[in-house]
Amino acid sequence: MDRLPLFNIRVLDLSKVWAGPYATRLLGDMGAEVIKIEAPNSWDLTRSLSLLPPDTERAYNKAGYFMEYNRNKYGCVIDLAKPRGRELALQLVAMSDVVIENYRADVMTGLGLSYDELRAVKPDVILVSMPSHGLWGPDSGRIGYGTHVEQLSGLVSLTGYIDDMPHKSGISYGDPVAGMTAAAATIAALLHRRWTGEGQHVEVAQVEAILPFLGELFMEYGMTGAEPPRRGNRHRSIAPHGVYRCAGEDSWVTIAVEDDQQFEALCETMGQGELAQDERYADVVSRYRSQDDLDPIISEWTAGRTHYEASEQLQAAGVPAEPVLTIPELVIDPHLTERAFWEEVTHRESGTWTTEAPAWRFSRAPAHVRLPAPAFGEHNDYVFGELLGLSGDEIAGLERDGVTSREPVAGQDS
Repeated sequence: MDRLPLFNIRVLDLSKVWAGPYATRLLGDMGAEVIKIEAPNSWDLTRSLSLLPPDTERAYNKAGYFMEYNRNKYGCVIDLAKPRGRELALQLVAMSDVVIENYRADVMTGLGLSYDELRAVKPDVILVSMPSHGLWGPDSGRIGYGTHVEQLSGLVSLTGYIDDMPHKSGISYGDPVAGMTAAAATIAALLHRRWTGEGQHVEVAQVEAILPFLGELFMEYGMTGAEPPRRGNRHRSIAPHGVYRCAGEDSWVTIAVEDDQQFEALCETMGQGELAQDERYADVVSRYRSQDDLDPIISEWTAGRTHYEASEQLQAAGVPAEPVLTIPELVIDPHLTERAFWEEVTHRESGTWTTEAPAWRFSRAPAHVRLPAPAFGEHNDYVFGELLGLSGDEIAGLERDGVTSREPVAGQDS
C-alpha cells in the first residue's frame, strides 16, 4: 500500500478555533504530521465549547467542536510568549516544512516569530498566515471570527426571506472556506518549493477567501447596477424551487424544477397532470411569475407523505428532489454507510463516537482517521523528547517554569 500524499511533511499548527484548525486537519487527513501547539494559559477556545454538563471532569478534553477539527494531529503545549518557549518553537520550525497561524496580523511579529525570523532557522519554510482581514490594509488590525467574515463577505445580505431581515447561515461559512483555501494554498507552496527549493510566506485573508463564492453577484451588480435581493429558498430564474413540508415533525423535501419536461413529470407524480397545461404554469417564465399560486399546491401533495417517499417518487419520475436530512438521519443513511463514509474514533477520555471519514478517496492509499484529537499536552513527551531530544528532567524543568504543562492553567486568554 502506498503512503498518503503528504507523508513526511511536518506542519506546526499555531491556529485556533475553526478556520486554521480545519486547514491543518485537511493536511493531516492527507498524511502530513501535524503538531498542534497550545499555550498553558491560552489553549484553543473550542476546548471550552462543550455541550457536556459544566461539572464534567476534564471537559476540555471532551469538547465535540475541538474533537471534530483537530483529528490526525499531535498536541503539544508551549508558551510562545516566554523566551524559552520561543526558542523551542524555533527548534521545531527548523525541522518542519510548514507553519500555519490564524492570529491577528501583528501577533506573530510580537512573538518574535515573523516570517523573516522563521526563515533564519529554516530558509525554505512555508509560513501560512490566515488573519481575518489580511496582513495589511486599513482593517488589518481588527479581530474577526467566521461569523464576522460571513457578514463582511456580503453573503448574509443575500440569505434570508423576501422582504425580511438578513439571516446568518446555519454555520459560519467564513471558517471552512478559509480553511479549504489555506490547505490548497499550502499544497501549492509545497509544490513550488519542490520545483524551486524556495519557501514563502502565504497570506490567506479570510474575508477575501469567501468573496469569490459570490462572484456572479458582483458581475450582476456591475452589469445592472441593481442590488441582488434576498430570495429565501427560491431561485433567481426557475420555479418551482423550494423546500416543502412533509408528513412528520420538522420533515421537508427540496424540489428544483428546471424545465417543462420536469414540471410535467412533477404534475403527473402529484396526480395533477392538468397543471402542466394551465397557462399560469405553461413555461418557465409563467411558472416563475406564479410561484405564490404553485407552491401551496405542491405543499399539499408533499404533506401527505414522508420526505423520503416524496423524494423517491419524484426522483423516479426524473424530478430533482431530495429529503432534508437531520444529523440522526445522516449517520444511518444507507448510501453513506454503503460507501464507508462513517468511521468510529476512540479517544482515551471521550470514548468512542462516529465521525466522517476524509472527503477524498485515494485509490493507492486510502485516507482514514489515524489519530483522535489530542488531549491537552498529550504528546509533550514525543515533541520534547523524541523530536527535540530533551531529557525527562529537562521536560520537568519546562513544566516548573511554566513553559509547558499537561493541564490547562487558569486565566486562559484565547
